[in-house]
Amino acid sequence: MSKKVALLVGGWSAERGVSLFKGEEVFEALVEAGYDATMIDVTKDISKLISDLNPKPDVVFNNLYGRGGEDGVIQGVLEALDIPYTHSNVLASAIGMDKPTAKKIAQSMGLHCAKGKVASKEAVLAEEVMPRPYVVKPLNEGSSFGVRIIFDDDNQQPMDASEWQFGDEVLVEEYIEGREIHVAVLDGVPQNVTEIIVPGRFFDYDAKYDSKETQLVTPADIPSDIRAIVMQNAADIFKAIGAHGLARCDFIYDASKPKQNAVHFLEINTLPGLTPGSVAALQPESIGMSFIQLCSHLVETAKCHGLIEKSAKNLA
Repeated sequence: MSKKVALLVGGWSAERGVSLFKGEEVFEALVEAGYDATMIDVTKDISKLISDLNPKPDVVFNNLYGRGGEDGVIQGVLEALDIPYTHSNVLASAIGMDKPTAKKIAQSMGLHCAKGKVASKEAVLAEEVMPRPYVVKPLNEGSSFGVRIIFDDDNQQPMDASEWQFGDEVLVEEYIEGREIHVAVLDGVPQNVTEIIVPGRFFDYDAKYDSKETQLVTPADIPSDIRAIVMQNAADIFKAIGAHGLARCDFIYDASKPKQNAVHFLEINTLPGLTPGSVAALQPESIGMSFIQLCSHLVETAKCHGLIEKSAKNLA
């Protein structure tokens, strides 16, 4: 008898739409792999989710993005229900989603990060945090929602206060000019290196999902020593926060700096976007694992981790 797999899609974050359309491709892959798959549209009504998961599936494939889906909330529900699930546990998910915390751990390990501060919306709007150029980010959001780069000659505001839905605190980081490179990590093993080449300022929502000009160059055309550094950094941060299954680490490579200072860690995504054309799927495919095989592998390695988890390295 084939395993019963419940695929969670939707959610209640700003990334609900992303989860829904990516979920269609994951669902097709699970069915083609031979699983008895069911798709569940998750809302903030947790009692409904619990009902939808009764009778219990063998595995939950978590395809929820953003707050509530990849920050430990759903993971905690699944732990309480004792249902094995894909991707990272409660603690690692919470750390990965909280950018300042993930950066502190990376810095404690010796990884280079952009200088940054957590500030109030009022301070950011008044441009009191740091001199231009700088980057404005929500503390815990994905798909580049709310991200803005403010250059010296910009007329735009650091943020749109009337549209900002990401909390009263904001992460502001120095802008580092360089090449954006991503590393997928599967079961602790870095898969490859991808350079993101976009037509606009950065890898924003439009560049991720709408633009036909965005290029995901795999493997990235970078020096072999830089490749080794970013892959090792990705493996190290994956291990340090206790990630599981599949994750993606994002970096900026500044070729103008000496190699020991050229790579800057941006963030770790413990539940990276998953479609056949995404970085998290392209890299395993580049070394011989198809999208269907990847989805199957995530199902077969899904687990409950326990509500009481080991502390992440350097979390003290």
